[in-house]
Amino acid sequence: MPEQPEPRPADHRPADHRPADARARLKKDFFSKPTRANVIIAIALAGVGFAAMTQVQSNERDDKYTGLRQDDLVRVLDGLSTNTQRAEREIDQLRSTQEKLRSSSSQRQAALEQARKDAQIYGILAGLVGAQGPGIRITIDDQAGEVRASLLLDTIQELRAAGAEAIEFNDSIRFIAQSSVAENSQGITVDGVLLTNPYVIDVIGEPRTLSDALVFPDGPTERVERVGGTLVATESDEIVIDSVVEEPEARFAHPDEGE
Repeated sequence: MPEQPEPRPADHRPADHRPADARARLKKDFFSKPTRANVIIAIALAGVGFAAMTQVQSNERDDKYTGLRQDDLVRVLDGLSTNTQRAEREIDQLRSTQEKLRSSSSQRQAALEQARKDAQIYGILAGLVGAQGPGIRITIDDQAGEVRASLLLDTIQELRAAGAEAIEFNDSIRFIAQSSVAENSQGITVDGVLLTNPYVIDVIGEPRTLSDALVFPDGPTERVERVGGTLVATESDEIVIDSVVEEPEARFAHPDEGE
């Protein structure tokens, strides 16, 4: 008869001792010196977790634009780009001014140069000095005489909102913040001076922006055409405005002697 294998002795340890042994082995493995494989796995898990967190944050930031159309997104992008460029130019100018003012040797000179620049800017806005630069020339032909003073005034307001820095009518009348547009039996007047047809308006500012301010629905171009006239805007790299207004006489303050 073949010899039967001797049965192995049964494990008589209590069942609750085996999990304790497993926990002890796990604790030993956890606190033992990490192997190269353990380190690689830990780094991989950390990378996956960071990528998941970044993706969630990115999705949350992008949710505000998901409902926009392509044209809206393009306009948003153009607006952000323009604002960024403008802000960068202003930052560069401010930094340059700051550096000049910090230098003790050039502090007074820099302050004087800044004061002269400010005086030039304010002089242009007030119409006290001539101006030149890029802009547009607007020609309004009103053969039927149906263009009203209110329409010309609305056109000026649109140009100002678009960043117009200097405005001149018919090569002779400087238009400033205190100017008035009126209408009488003879026609339209600006600061009491009668305008003759066609009305020519020279405007200094960003040419494209100024042109766009005239062609929106129910804007100046459409309103002029509606009454039988024409409005043509020509962009130019060099608009020259020579007319000025008289400097108002000071009522209360006067320059000190020797200044």
